[in-house]
Amino acid sequence: MASIFGSAASTTTAAAAPASSTQGDLKGDLELVSPPDDSIQEIAFSPSADMLAVASWNKKVQIYEILPNGSSSGKAIFEHDGPVLSVCWSKDGSKIFSGGADKAGRMYDANTAQTTQIAAHDAPVRCIKVVEIPNSNPPIVVTGSWDKTLKYWDTRQQTPVATVTLQDRCYTLDTALQLMVVGTADRYIDIFDLKSPGTIYKTLQSPLKWQTRVVSCFPDASGFAIGSIEGRCAIQYVEEKDNSLNFSFKCHRENPPNQRDITNVYSVNAISFHPTHGTFSTAGSDGTFHFWDKDAKHRLKGYPAVGGTISSTAFNRDGRIFAYAVSYDWSKGYQGNTQGYPNKVMLHPVKDEETKPRPPQGGKKR
Repeated sequence: MASIFGSAASTTTAAAAPASSTQGDLKGDLELVSPPDDSIQEIAFSPSADMLAVASWNKKVQIYEILPNGSSSGKAIFEHDGPVLSVCWSKDGSKIFSGGADKAGRMYDANTAQTTQIAAHDAPVRCIKVVEIPNSNPPIVVTGSWDKTLKYWDTRQQTPVATVTLQDRCYTLDTALQLMVVGTADRYIDIFDLKSPGTIYKTLQSPLKWQTRVVSCFPDASGFAIGSIEGRCAIQYVEEKDNSLNFSFKCHRENPPNQRDITNVYSVNAISFHPTHGTFSTAGSDGTFHFWDKDAKHRLKGYPAVGGTISSTAFNRDGRIFAYAVSYDWSKGYQGNTQGYPNKVMLHPVKDEETKPRPPQGGKKR
C-alpha cells in the first residue's frame, strides 16, 4: 500500500520542485482516532517510530500508532493525578516522560507498560524533556516548574542530580544537542550549555514585548525561536557574533473584512522545526499554521483556519508528518470554551515544496 506520508527516499530537489503559491491546503489531512476528551496540552512524536503521545487535561497521556496509509490506533494510556502539561520521549522510543499539575514527573515504559514517578516539584511541572549531558548515563530528564526551579533527574534515583533556580515560573523549554533554552514569566530567556547543566550560560529578556508562550531550538543548536502572545515570532542566535542574524516578524494576525485600521492579534502557541530541512512552523490562537524559512526570511506556506485554536504541533522523525492539535487554549477565558468546541489531532502529509528551504536567488548562496 502506498504511503500518503511519502518516504525519505521520495524527496525531490529544490530545483525540480514545481513553482506554487504560498497558499497551502488541508484536503489531505487526516484525523487521529479517538482523541482525548479534554483540552490537549502537548503532542510529541517518538524519535524512533511513527508513534504519537498526546498529553491532555483529562489527566492522561494517550499513545497512538500512525500507519503508512494515514490510519491510527490507540496503543496505550497512562495517568497523572491532575492535568498533564508536557510530554516527551526517550531517544530510543522505549519510554515516555510526562509532567503534570500534580507536581510530578512520570515515566512510562513501553516494554513493561509500567508507570513510575521520577520527578517531584513544589508546584505543577510545566515542562519535561530528555537532555544529552556529556559523561552521564542516559536518560537524564529535566523538569521545569512553576515553583521557579529546573531539576535534572537520573531515572534510577529519587532525588534530583541538580537543581537550578530560575528568575520566575517556567513556561516553556526546549533542547537540541547540547543547547537548552528556558522561557519563564516576565519574559526571561535562560540559555544553557548542557556541558555545564547546573549553571545558566546566558540570560536575556525576550526581544518580544509581551509574554513568552513558546521557545523552540534550531536542530543545529545555533539558536532558537520565540513565540509570544502578541502574534510575533523572534529568531535568536546564541552567540553574540551572530547578533546581526537576529530578527522578529509579525504572524498570526488578521484584519477583519472592511476594517483595515483594526488588527486582531493572536498568540503564537507552538513552533516546530523540521528535523532535516531546518525550516519551521508556527501555529496560533487564530487556528492557522504556517511554514517558514528563517534564512531566507520567507513564508513558504500558509494554511486556512482549521476551525479552532491550535495548542500544539510536532513533526515526525523524518518530517513527513506534521501533527497539530485543535483544542481550546483558553485565550478568550472560560467564556470561549463553548460546548462542541473541537478537540482533535490532525495529521498533515508534508510535501517537499511545503518545507524545503527557498532556493538561493540568482544561484548565489545567501
